[in-house]
Amino acid sequence: MSDKSKNGIDRRDLLIASIATVGASAALAVNAGAANAQDAATPAAHPTSGTAYTGDVIRGKKVISALDVNDLEPGQKHLLYFQGAQMPTGQHWYVSVTVAKGARPGKRGVLTSGVHGDEMSNIHAVQTVMNQLDPARMSGTVMAVTDVARPAIESMQRRWPNQGRGLDLIDMNREWPGNENGATAPSRHAGLLFNRLLRPNADFAIDFHTGTTGFEVTAFNLGGMDVPEVKAMVELYPVGQIFDNHVYPGVLHNAFMDAGIPSFTPEIGAARVLNVEMISLFVEGTMNVLKHHGIVAGPMGRTGKDVNVFVGNSAFPILATQGGIVEHLVKLNDKVEPGQKVAIQRNSFGEVVAEYTSGVAGEIAGQRSDAMSEPGNPLVFILFHKPTMEGIESYPE
Repeated sequence: MSDKSKNGIDRRDLLIASIATVGASAALAVNAGAANAQDAATPAAHPTSGTAYTGDVIRGKKVISALDVNDLEPGQKHLLYFQGAQMPTGQHWYVSVTVAKGARPGKRGVLTSGVHGDEMSNIHAVQTVMNQLDPARMSGTVMAVTDVARPAIESMQRRWPNQGRGLDLIDMNREWPGNENGATAPSRHAGLLFNRLLRPNADFAIDFHTGTTGFEVTAFNLGGMDVPEVKAMVELYPVGQIFDNHVYPGVLHNAFMDAGIPSFTPEIGAARVLNVEMISLFVEGTMNVLKHHGIVAGPMGRTGKDVNVFVGNSAFPILATQGGIVEHLVKLNDKVEPGQKVAIQRNSFGEVVAEYTSGVAGEIAGQRSDAMSEPGNPLVFILFHKPTMEGIESYPE
């Protein structure tokens, strides 16, 4: 993918220019956000600060509509709810915010999960990292938002069930940075979170994901390694694959990147389940990132240097051409060669109706986990290195 943002700005130049001023621009973003029509009348407990308390309390946790972590007491963990987009009833979707505010100043990291509602291992990974942090021994701040797309999570489905013009399922990870006054609830929700919660409090950000329902992926990191700050972070994980690609506009880690904040996406196996073994790899890598930024002290754990990392910059999709039962002939992380048979498909009589082969040399990065498929469904993704990248690559889902 080109390193030009959708607005034509060179991401790497913007990143270099922005890192030095991210604190000042973040404060400006929080203050500017207070003018949004949806929450213009919301009272702030600290009118001269960047943090706005609505005055509501949910299950003992205060509700905010904007946050500046500098306002929080150092050396403590803070549990808050952020007031997101309104429902058709006028009530709000709230997201859970955990802030580990170090006793000493330092970098500010943001960890997010739950942008897709059927992804569970990513939520558990972020929770595990936060549970390991001791603010009294930290320098800097780590903020976690674990349930970004609340209505999607409530029904454990990938997309946000938007009700604006009849039921419409919207992928929230194509909506960032959002629009506080946008036409859909996911766009408004993304705008509120990004402008008032995420961007103002991030010197770096990690947006955790898993595969989607019916399609399992390996343990890998996704991000543009042409940005030195991103490359340094993704290589600190003891996982087997790195997908060196900026992928789609509209994903959360690209919204951070376009704002000059180094960011990437870990992918943690299958949807709807907890893969404890795989989660532990990403917890170890994330703690390495926090040590890299000086937020926590201690020796590094295992990194990419300790495992045989395969780095590719493109994914070769194999789509079903028939309906029927899918039988995979290779496993996740297996190496494949051009022309190698990777899957077959049988009809209701048990007859083989399709055979699928690799068109590239690479490693299996994803496989359909549902046993049946109709034509057009992705069956396999193969991570490989493409010598020449041309523009934005779009992958079927």
